[in-house]
Order: sequence, then structure tokens, then C-alpha cells
Amino acid sequence: GFLEDGILVQDVSRTRQHYLGSWTFPWDVMSVLPTELLCLLPGLPRVPGVPAARANRCLRVPRLFEAFDRCETRTGWPNAFRVAKLMLYLLLGIHWHSCLYFALSTHLGLGADPWVCPSFARPLRRYLHSFYFSTLVLATVGDTPAPQREEEFLFLTAGFLLAVLGFATITGSISTVIVDLSSAATAFYPDVGPVRRYLRAWGVGRRLAGRVVRWHQHLRAQRKLPAEWEVLRHLPQGLQAEVAASVHLAALQRVGLFRSWEHGVLRQLVLRLRPQVFGPGEFVCRRGDVGREMYFIREGRLAVVAEDGVTQLAVLGEGLYFGEISLINIKGNTAGNRRTANILSIGYSDLFCLGKEDLAEVLAEFPCARAAMEAKGRELLLRMGQLDAGAEAAALAAEAEAERRLQGLEVALEGLQTRAARLLAQLEASALRMALRVQRLEGRL
Repeated sequence: GFLEDGILVQDVSRTRQHYLGSWTFPWDVMSVLPTELLCLLPGLPRVPGVPAARANRCLRVPRLFEAFDRCETRTGWPNAFRVAKLMLYLLLGIHWHSCLYFALSTHLGLGADPWVCPSFARPLRRYLHSFYFSTLVLATVGDTPAPQREEEFLFLTAGFLLAVLGFATITGSISTVIVDLSSAATAFYPDVGPVRRYLRAWGVGRRLAGRVVRWHQHLRAQRKLPAEWEVLRHLPQGLQAEVAASVHLAALQRVGLFRSWEHGVLRQLVLRLRPQVFGPGEFVCRRGDVGREMYFIREGRLAVVAEDGVTQLAVLGEGLYFGEISLINIKGNTAGNRRTANILSIGYSDLFCLGKEDLAEVLAEFPCARAAMEAKGRELLLRMGQLDAGAEAAALAAEAEAERRLQGLEVALEGLQTRAARLLAQLEASALRMALRVQRLEGRL
């Protein structure tokens, strides 16, 4: 196939026409020509001519590089593929060098001196000796026989120079792979190094530094990705929703509040959620703090603790949510926008965080979810004794009065609109009569 406007075309006839008109077609034809059949012609040496006759196969090298590039971009292990490709190039280079060494040994005479290839009877033994000799030369190991002739000196010197170039290339490639691995890890996981240096500079105790290190280790061990939105931010919003939904939608549907919501709504909601991971003994929120977000429990357990920070009043598990009381306006709530409970993470807890502005947008679009949240929040406030019935009644009465006045204003506005429409119609009629009178007067004149 080939790409047309970014779409892969797989139609056979169109692919054939596109391929026949491309510049790669004549190169491919020349590369597959059976040029080794020329060795069968009378008067040409057979065996020495076979490698040179097959030299047209090298015209396929651009195709090989294209296949390598496609595999590298599509494989799930690009760094391992690069290392394997580097090893292939290394073995191929040693093979070619050993072939040149054997050709030079044949030209100078097999076994003529200690430097050239001995005249073994078995071809496999000759090849292994040549490959071993080339490995020693290209690896700059040394321990090779001293050259005796000018051709041997030149060949060995060229081999050492190629070895230096090859080592520089291999070192650069390995360094690139290591840097890519570090960059990939940094893109997904935060680096613990700066935090540790910061704590050490300020003389913070080892206990807190150990908690920071264990938190980073947990992220890597459990494949928690707090920086995933930074990775996805370059994608268009629709594709972001698709990717985020494929990763988090199953966990989001386990939350009781979202079980009845449509799939498309959850796909848009998942873009507003931010994953956060809390460690053992870490407070997610404290009583009296100003609430700016609510949380949905994806994994782990959290405890509602008393003021002493030890006594557990309740345990929250997977699929529950909390923190909405300080964000939504529940009538009679004496705490206002303050947190009403201390929430402590028992172990490592994986939560979804939803900001106040995002929650307001979601609840404005889905009044049923708002009603469910208000009902649960009112129940919790009654249980904790932080719901003022008098204030709630007064707020309901004020809301009813405001609704009544609003309806009165709407009725008055409708009346004014009706009167304005009548006046406008009268004005248009008067203008029409005036125009007719002017027309008659003009006719008399």
C-alpha cells in the first residue's frame, strides 16, 4: 500500500500503478536481475566471479533501511530493536572484512606466510579463521601475526582505522539508547533525584526522604503514570479522549455515581480527571481546609479518622467518592466550603481528582448527578450535625421567594414585550399611512 492524504491505500490496481510509476521500481528490477548467470558463459571464471556478479543485490539496501525504519517505529521495543540492528551491522561488517581478508590471502597465496589464511582443506575452517582474524582486527584486540608485505600492512592499517570508526559509532549508538531509555522514564515518571537533593540541602530527616523515595518506587513498580497528561497534551482533543478512555474508562465505571452515565459522557469526563497517588499515612484532606477538588477512589483504601489522626471512623474503598460537600452548595451547610472530615490513606491509594470548576461544568450538564450528590452530602451533614435545619428552611424559603419574584419579572417582561410589539406595529402602520398621504399629495401637485 501507499499513503494518499495520510490514508493507507490498499487497492491492488492503484498500488500497482503507483509502484510502477515510482523511482524504486527500476532499482528493484535491477536488483533482482539474475546477473550470476553470466558466470556460466564460456571463457569467464566461475567461482571468483560469483560474488562480483551478485553486486546488484546491494541496490536493495534502501529498501532494507526503509523496512528497519518501519519496524523501529511500530515495534513496542524500539531500543531493543536498535541494539539488535547494531549487532547485525557489526556482524555484517566483520563478515565483509573477513571476505576481503580471504580474497587478499588467495591473491597472495594461502599459507604463503603466517599472516595470510592457512590452506585448510575444509572451506568452513577457512571461513572461521578469516572471521576470527577480522574480529581481532576490528575489535583492536591485537594478537595478530605481524604483516610481511606491503599489501598486508595497508590492509591491516585500513582495518584498524575502520575499527576506530566502528567503535565511535557503536559507543554513540549505545549512548543514544541509554539516553532514550532515561528520557522515556522521565516522560512518564517524576525524577526522584532533585527532590532528594532538595531535602538533603535543607537537612530534612531521613524518614521523610525515605517516604519520598518509596513513593517514587511505588509509581514505577505499579506503573502509575502521574505525568500522563503531559504525554498526551500534543494529541487532538478527540484522540486524547479515545486514549484516556481506553486506559481509565473501566476504572471510572466502577464508581457508583457514573454507572448510569452514557459512554460518550464518560469519555469527555475522563479528560477532566487528574490521577493522583497518595502514600501510607498521608492525609488526602484535613478537616477545616478549603475544598478545591473532589476525589474518586480508583484503587486502595482510605480511612475517615478522628481529630487525633488515629481513630478510624469509617473506611472508604474502591468505587466511592468524597470531598464533594465543600464544593457544591448544600443549603444549611454550616461548614461552607471547608472540609468536614479527615481522610487518611491507609496504604498506597490511586485516586481521580476533579477540580471545582470542572465539577461545576459537569453538574450543570447533568442535574441528576447533582441531585444525587446533594442528597448524599445532606445525609452526611445530618449525621455529623453540621446541617442547620433553620438555615436550610430559610434558604429554601429565600429560593422560593426568589423563584416567585423571578416568575413575576418574567411575566412583567412578557407584558412589556407585548406592549412594545403593539407600539412597533402602530408605528409601522402610521408610517405606512403617512407615506400614502405623501404619495397622494405628490400626485395632486
